[in-house]
Amino acid sequence: MNWNELEKFYNGKSVLVTGHTGFKGSWLTRMLTLAGARVTGYSLNPPTDPSLFEIAGLEDTMDSVIGDVRDLARLQEVFERVQPQVVFHLAAQPIVRDSYKDPVYTYETNVMGTVNVLECVRRTMSVQSFLNVTTDKVYENREWEYGYRECDPLDGYDPYSNSKSCSELVTHSYQKSFFQDGRCAISTSRAGNVIGGGDFANDRIIPDCVRAAGCGREIAVRNPHSTRPYQLVLEPLAVYMAIAKRQWEDRNFQGYYNVGPDDKDCVTTGTLVDLFCTAWGPGAAWVDQYDGGPHEANFLKLDCSKIKRALNWTPRYGVKEAIEKTVAWSKEYLEGADMLEVMDRQIREFFA
Repeated sequence: MNWNELEKFYNGKSVLVTGHTGFKGSWLTRMLTLAGARVTGYSLNPPTDPSLFEIAGLEDTMDSVIGDVRDLARLQEVFERVQPQVVFHLAAQPIVRDSYKDPVYTYETNVMGTVNVLECVRRTMSVQSFLNVTTDKVYENREWEYGYRECDPLDGYDPYSNSKSCSELVTHSYQKSFFQDGRCAISTSRAGNVIGGGDFANDRIIPDCVRAAGCGREIAVRNPHSTRPYQLVLEPLAVYMAIAKRQWEDRNFQGYYNVGPDDKDCVTTGTLVDLFCTAWGPGAAWVDQYDGGPHEANFLKLDCSKIKRALNWTPRYGVKEAIEKTVAWSKEYLEGADMLEVMDRQIREFFA
């Protein structure tokens, strides 16, 4: 992904990001700000304590609005004030296990939240490019060996995965029902598992690793044999920015896009934690603590040939480098470094 081209496109544009206080949202808003965009975020308060958004002081670098995507009136007020030209929709309840605990909230946020954002896009003539960020878990998972393609059936087993499948269908319906005139280009992007510095979520393997290693404890791994597509968080965010840019320039590029690593970087959780322990150094070790737990897919990967062909894209880092960048960020955080400077440095390195 060419940074100069992204910077040329985004410089001066009004961009709205839902879910900006989350892990991916924080990194995305910083990338957009560095590219010269006028960034407004709309989100609940940061979902974790500590949070990347607060650690890096991002509230002082952008127009940050605290609000719920379930509140259509409040969201519409922000759209009317900001008059965004590009909209990225990341706001979601993103944790599989939490979706079992509170399915109603998960569906309200992930489905009706998407309806509300798209309704605001429909009512706001300034918006010319919209991207809904979903997940690789939207597919009907048959645990087969090949990567899922954009034309494969959507379903999703658990409430989180299913609600994101519904979010996809809502997006497709709005595009066909209200945007056939070409006024606004609309796409969805289905990303694999992301890792990177500043993720403090519960029930995610790399944050669990950092918390344990930072305290000198063994890392408890619930399912070391599950296979997932892991990538550094900057990989899909760069693609999101490129999709929104490309479909603005040519409506033929709107559609559905998988974004994931190469096959060699679809690894078991056990392998991922081995890589983490190596990168962390002395004292890092893990133990198998399979707990049964609610259903989660054991095998999942994506076929990303479409996005590679459409945008001439290839992943910048493999899973080993992604782990090393995550460990480096985490150690600097534990040492009290200026984390906004660390974020900026890792973004510059990624696009170098």
